[in-house]
Amino acid sequence: MLLVLVSWLNPLGRLMGQLPARVGNLVVSGTKITMEAPRLAGFTRDKRAYEMTARSAATDITAPDDKMELQGVHAKFETQDHALVDVTAASGLYDRKGDKILLKENIVITSTSGYEGHLTEALVDLKDSNVTSDKPVVVKMLDGILNANQMEVVKGGELIRFGGGVKLIMTKPPVGEASDQDAP
Repeated sequence: MLLVLVSWLNPLGRLMGQLPARVGNLVVSGTKITMEAPRLAGFTRDKRAYEMTARSAATDITAPDDKMELQGVHAKFETQDHALVDVTAASGLYDRKGDKILLKENIVITSTSGYEGHLTEALVDLKDSNVTSDKPVVVKMLDGILNANQMEVVKGGELIRFGGGVKLIMTKPPVGEASDQDAP
């Protein structure tokens, strides 16, 4: 609705000489509309909470591709096993038609279950809960570190595949800490 209104008002004609114009947390500059601190929160079909915020989200009202540029991406969600996951990325590109986000630069994924992942690029399919990356991935686990050149997460984590030169370094837990294998 907002895009229709802005297109109808013709920001190129009416705002020339007044750019950038600011309305609340929206900034109109040329053909781009930028929203500061956008937030999306809700619950999945199986009642798990999620929240996604960004420092800013911008879209070009003249571009028919329905894409939104994100800066300072931060997401929190709960997994099926009730672990909390925190995802940050320097930037991203949200495809509203395809319901996908391409995260870029300094992607860090941390989990309350003890995992930490570092990626440079990841494609998140929001509809199917799949994540793929054809760039190097580093996953720090409680008992080791995994390095790979590819990663695929299927159906929100039901299956995780690593490929392209996978290297796994297992470490022993510190003295005095029992590993899951030592439990009865």
